[in-house]
Amino acid sequence: MPKVFVPTMLQSATGGVKQVEVEARNVRQVIEQLDEMFPGIAGRLMEDGEIRSNLAVDVDGEVARMGLMQRVGETSEIHFVPAIGGG
Repeated sequence: MPKVFVPTMLQSATGGVKQVEVEARNVRQVIEQLDEMFPGIAGRLMEDGEIRSNLAVDVDGEVARMGLMQRVGETSEIHFVPAIGGG
């Protein structure tokens, strides 16, 4: 099952849990599963049906360019990280 690594900034919503495994095929399902385990966490990850603009999702070492529809595999590792802006 895909592994989700919970960043320090969200561990207050997970009771200190740093890593979980979820059954999911895309990032949207990952967030849905997280919200079932930790009610309310979806609101900290999403806004208006999209990933919050201050976050980036990393799937297997690559930024999830397809957002919520980005596919995840059985052995994927998912990280939610602060988005870095710049020019």
